[in-house]
Amino acid sequence: MEVLRRWLILLSMVLMIMQRGEGQLLENFYANSCPNLESTVRQEVSTKFTQTFVTIPATLRLFFHDCFVEGCDASVLISSSSGDAEKDAKDNLSLAGDGFDTVIKAKQAVETQCPGVVSCADILALAAREVVVLAGGPSWEVELGRRDGLISQASRVTGNLPEPEFNLDQLNTLFARNNLTQLDMIALSGAHTLGFSHCDRFSSRIYSSPIDPTLDSSYAQQLMDACPQNVDPSIAINMDPETPRTFDNVYYKNLIGGKGLFSSDQVLNTDPDSEPTVSDFATNPGNFNAAFITAMRKLGRVGVKTGNEGEIRIDCTTFNS
Repeated sequence: MEVLRRWLILLSMVLMIMQRGEGQLLENFYANSCPNLESTVRQEVSTKFTQTFVTIPATLRLFFHDCFVEGCDASVLISSSSGDAEKDAKDNLSLAGDGFDTVIKAKQAVETQCPGVVSCADILALAAREVVVLAGGPSWEVELGRRDGLISQASRVTGNLPEPEFNLDQLNTLFARNNLTQLDMIALSGAHTLGFSHCDRFSSRIYSSPIDPTLDSSYAQQLMDACPQNVDPSIAINMDPETPRTFDNVYYKNLIGGKGLFSSDQVLNTDPDSEPTVSDFATNPGNFNAAFITAMRKLGRVGVKTGNEGEIRIDCTTFNS
């Protein structure tokens, strides 16, 4: 009798864990309730992409910023009339509007087919996969079943996103808090093969004395030409100077050549603990793609709300009540 009682307690604990975490995510979560979900999101993302390439890096970055604050729960999409939502935090002000617009339009299209069924968090996760594919990157099965969060506060962003001057230990510590390994971190950093950055995020590297010695000298001059001192703060440049519109492993080749835009990029090649992985990804694109897929699936499980947690937002920009 005692053995049975202990077994029942253990079973109930397992069920509680599954209800609260990633065990609730399933690739076919909406197979019956919204069977055309993925094709609908794919179509909306593709349409947005034909309007502007920024759709790709903006959506991918939006997914990362969402998951690292409050978990993957679409809290970054909330708008606040008082300017104190997650998206209003200093570290999120540079998020391009096209990423938000992509998810909002995809959600609207899904709502016409399956009202009140699919979370904004799941649509963002699917959209992130789609933009990688559109840029020539790999595809993967997206786990679904997230619910939208009920908290979105600018004050909770600080300290939860990587900074451009982070060293390897700081990067590893931050990613480890989200159950991501150093290998995951280096693979996810490869997303910097797409997108752009404002000059003020790296200006200290080129306007210090001496110039950051880990920078290739010709690349440093290129950065100074594009970003003169006191430049318009709205000016931004490509993070990958070679193939900025293609999802590929050139980012790692750039690091080997001293062309990492942020010091937190370049450190991946200068630190002996991470350099072998950079070298491997630069030489073997298949290894990079496989590691990126694994890391994106793990990223998508960070802090998810499932079961009775959170809500299914009707409008991604506002809580239901």
